Amino acid sequence: MANEGYREAMVGNLSLYDCNGERQHTLYLGEAPEYGKACFKERFEREIKRIKARYPDALYLGIADGAKDNWTFLESHTKQQLVDFYHVTEYLAKAAYAVYPKKKTQAKRNQWLSERCSQLKHEKNAAQAILDELQALTNTRLTKSIKDDLDSTITYFSNNITKDRMNYAHHVEKKLPIGSGVTEAACKTLVKQRLCGSGMRWKNKGAKVVLSLRALVQTTNRWQQFWDKIIQFGVEHQTA
Repeated sequence: MANEGYREAMVGNLSLYDCNGERQHTLYLGEAPEYGKACFKERFEREIKRIKARYPDALYLGIADGAKDNWTFLESHTKQQLVDFYHVTEYLAKAAYAVYPKKKTQAKRNQWLSERCSQLKHEKNAAQAILDELQALTNTRLTKSIKDDLDSTITYFSNNITKDRMNYAHHVEKKLPIGSGVTEAACKTLVKQRLCGSGMRWKNKGAKVVLSLRALVQTTNRWQQFWDKIIQFGVEHQTA
């Protein structure tokens, strides 16, 4: 941001899935950086309220990374929460060095990682089993960096298992999503492709308008709906 240094914009989405696990529609939200995220959360809550009014009997599932603020918000609006599967695999990839720390064991390390990822997706209570396996390694001789990665993975698993956010096998069986890839992709298409060009500097107001417009365009039918309301009610009554 101009005169403020690097700050993160915010992106979220509401995706609708059918009973076969196929994504049918996605509503995108983008917001300029703000302390406390009040505007972003207010807009998100408004959209959630609209969706729930239309589909009151749907299962509402919140998927995010491990940031505490995400869970505080999602727990108040969704029945179930799940930590993004890709973020979990990143932790496991680092913890794999505690299982096979030597360079010449890379093939075994990769195999271990692949097996544990598959285990998470298809076996009940897999997260707890993996956590037990990792905790058994805490007293082995490891380099400081590997030990730190092992400890952070154990903490990550422990925190999310306690909150029942790692039941991937159940979600796969029910054909529910287990990753936040739609949101991660939107971070690139909604924000990065437009706001992060070489030499670009943005003021908060300009970034806010651009992100709102891009979210309207990327959400199917939303751009036309926006202009229909402009024609009917005028500009002063619209909120993106």
